Amino acid sequence: MIKMEDDSRKAEISIFWFRRDLRLNDNAGLFEAMKNGKPVLPLFIFDTDILDKLPNKEDKRVIFIHRAISKLQRELLKVGSSMLVLHQTPLRVFEKLMNEYNISAVFANSDYEPAAIERDNLITHLLKSKGIAFQLFKDQVIFEKSEILKGDGSPFKIFTPYSVVWKQTLKPENTAIFPSESLLNNFYKTSPISIPSLSEIGFKNIEFPISQPVIDKNLIQKYHLTRNFPFINGTSQLSVHLRFGTVSIREVLRVALDLNEQFLNELIWREFFMMILFHHPRVVNECFKKKYELIVWRNNEAEFEKWCLGETGYPIVDAGMRELNETGFMHNRVRMIVAGFLTKHLLIDWRWGEAYFAEKLLDFELSSNNGNWQWAAGCGCDAAPYFRVFNPHEQIKKFDPDLQYTRKCVKDLYQSDYPAPIVEHKFARERFLELFKTTFQNNII
Repeated sequence: MIKMEDDSRKAEISIFWFRRDLRLNDNAGLFEAMKNGKPVLPLFIFDTDILDKLPNKEDKRVIFIHRAISKLQRELLKVGSSMLVLHQTPLRVFEKLMNEYNISAVFANSDYEPAAIERDNLITHLLKSKGIAFQLFKDQVIFEKSEILKGDGSPFKIFTPYSVVWKQTLKPENTAIFPSESLLNNFYKTSPISIPSLSEIGFKNIEFPISQPVIDKNLIQKYHLTRNFPFINGTSQLSVHLRFGTVSIREVLRVALDLNEQFLNELIWREFFMMILFHHPRVVNECFKKKYELIVWRNNEAEFEKWCLGETGYPIVDAGMRELNETGFMHNRVRMIVAGFLTKHLLIDWRWGEAYFAEKLLDFELSSNNGNWQWAAGCGCDAAPYFRVFNPHEQIKKFDPDLQYTRKCVKDLYQSDYPAPIVEHKFARERFLELFKTTFQNNII
């Protein structure tokens, strides 16, 4: 536990609980906490309910978070404060804090995933039992929950009309900053404390490159021209920073509005999938289009293993999977190709691929991962039609014609032991279409 400068725990304090908002600038919930008149104790919890379920003890996401927390700590020390970082369940943490501090309120930014909502409801009930307010604020999105709805009050299921209303609803105040960085002297004054090391929370440190949370305006301006080509630096590299809140969505949005409509649409897709997950939490385990639960997937475990390892014999697929396994990243165009290949060439349940991505992706976000996998499989909202089957050979001709990306990721491409194609494309396509035709008896899906 941290020590106050006057060693007194009698004075009222408030707590700001950092979660998916690991920055001091333009932080909505932090701004509200800092101006409420009470010293603000900064808190981060390495939630054992989450960490204990992670099979890989070199998980890059945990390492990323630890680096971000360490950076925040250095900034806090400059203003005479220090972050309290605990390794426990949130419930146990707040039970302990309520016994040790005179807490007037707890502030945090909202999280919209089902498990996060359940967690926050539990903490709300606990704090309320002691007369402590738990105040949540919108920070990771521009529009949340039910702010963008159809005229009849129901949630959208199709992206394009959603995006139209999203843009019509947008006002200047939606992009206004919350100048939390101007109030840093309102942090709770403490002596310096140490952050638990990665080994202390059960993980190992490995070195890997992470892009900085920098908004490259030149790149975004050309985004529509470069976004589909994995061999060039044509994407923003901001997905992981939006995921963990090391960059402000409002700051990113202002650049998108000024420079590139296509990039803006990608930001709106992110919120569309969050809205879908909020209104239809069943999609975590079920197809959005319920008819698709009738599909009897082949689910060949040996073929799934080859897909995971990048040994399918389809170079663009293998390149993407090897890139993912090595770096925790995969180019967006390639994500669509490998997802379509798994579901439509190998007839493996999209949930298998989604779970593998969830384990490996540094920028994993449940709503986007789920939404995009269901899109690729044809079973999600506003999904690609089921009969659209990517031809991996044509995809590589279009998007990596000189094999620059593929050769970089698949070192053994021209070696004798590189695997033959796991399945022939024409056969796989016809098998897939026949399965869906038989399953649905020629009904339009």
